[in-house]
Amino acid sequence: MKITIVTGMSGSGKTRVIRYLEDMGYFCIDNMPPVLIPMFSEMLTSSGGRFSNVALVVDVRVGDMIDQLLEQVAELKKKDYDASILFLNADDKTLVKRYKETRRSHPMENPNGLLASIHEERKKLSKLLSEADYVIDTSDMTNAELLDEVKEIFTPKGSVEIEINVMSFGFKYGIPLDADLVFDVRCFPNPFYIEELKKKTGNDREVRDYVMSFPTAVGFMDKLSDMMEFLIPLYIEEGKISLTVAIGCTGGKHRSVTMANILGDRIKKMGYEVNISNRDIGRE
Repeated sequence: MKITIVTGMSGSGKTRVIRYLEDMGYFCIDNMPPVLIPMFSEMLTSSGGRFSNVALVVDVRVGDMIDQLLEQVAELKKKDYDASILFLNADDKTLVKRYKETRRSHPMENPNGLLASIHEERKKLSKLLSEADYVIDTSDMTNAELLDEVKEIFTPKGSVEIEINVMSFGFKYGIPLDADLVFDVRCFPNPFYIEELKKKTGNDREVRDYVMSFPTAVGFMDKLSDMMEFLIPLYIEEGKISLTVAIGCTGGKHRSVTMANILGDRIKKMGYEVNISNRDIGRE
């Protein structure tokens, strides 16, 4: 099990990073007391491999217990956990600006003011900073740049950066709420009106052959495939990690199933992970 400890200066972007990691499939806990980390890790390990990537935010909100963090991380490594520390940092000017904008109080709240609180926290975390496996200075980073940095560190080399979901559906049952892109294929001839195809679905070869026997259907699939090849890298660049493409016909059994299957196979050949589902194929 890979355990990442996210720590660093208050206001440096830890909350945003933990959300990014959660989107990447990590099991995340915010504000974890260091003393509980070994026991918590053992509990997750006993779950039978359900939690392969875990991220825990530990910072000065836990008070003086933050001083135990390095000790607990060392204990994890002794037990052969893949444990690492990500330290989020930012310069004083940036932190003051962020606190002024959010109007939140600093967790250390020095009576001499915000800047004094930041200096006190920086001193408190100096050892963690020097021992961290990864350090990201977010002072001049946009949200997109921070996401790119997190992905660069935590995305395994050679792994797929986006999951594609291709779904067929029937318009008579409503458009899928989670669809990012929706395409209507009701303009093509309907196998429902062919007696020998009526009870079959787009998963059957006879229906697929009928749907794709029309040059307009072939042209549509070629253009849709070209569009996906163009759009997917743009979505990845924007930071999107999943994309749902919904293809609909009247009942969600024939045309949409055929084209969802074909499109899913073509996207797989582009090198992406693809899930193909047929929402309404089993409806009467």
